[in-house]
Amino acid sequence: MDRRGIETAVAENAQFRGLFGVVGGLLAILAALGNAAWGPLRHNWVFVVGVIVLAGLTWPIHAFYTDRFGRATPSVKHRARVAVVVLVAVPLVILGSLWLSSRASWSLDLPVNTTAITLGLVFLLSIAAAVGLRLHHVVIYGGLVIVGALPVWERGGESGNTGLWLAGIAMIISGLLDHRLLVRRFGPAGTGIGADRAGV
Repeated sequence: MDRRGIETAVAENAQFRGLFGVVGGLLAILAALGNAAWGPLRHNWVFVVGVIVLAGLTWPIHAFYTDRFGRATPSVKHRARVAVVVLVAVPLVILGSLWLSSRASWSLDLPVNTTAITLGLVFLLSIAAAVGLRLHHVVIYGGLVIVGALPVWERGGESGNTGLWLAGIAMIISGLLDHRLLVRRFGPAGTGIGADRAGV
């Protein structure tokens, strides 16, 4: 395998560790429930405990992936590319949401779900920059953008919480499919051959 092939494999090994995406999706849903003050989440401390529990799940997930598929550290060039996307994504989410639909005087005030649109675009851009989009990314996150762009939502950014729900569900589904892709790409979980085949 040439250098480019090795770098691509390592990047895929790191990117497709989809159980982290599942945790991220659960966090988005938890945030949506907290915003809605649903049940016990009307108490801020319950939300904080939930965040801590979800954060705690990342350690056994990390250990699982390291044990089954080795350590994967993408190249400096790859990490720099992703960092640039993240820097662009922050203003995209904030300014894009305000511009499309908000109470700001300069807003277009469209009947769209700005959270779904902007988060869907961010996911598409970040994955494309990291390893390239796969079909399920285009379907799931492209679908999130399309659903958010349907002119059926409340104006003034009032549908943002529903957008978090949708984004959380999208992240969970995509994360499970990413994990499946990782296992198929680098060998069945538990064989211990993932790291060798990834070139790490």
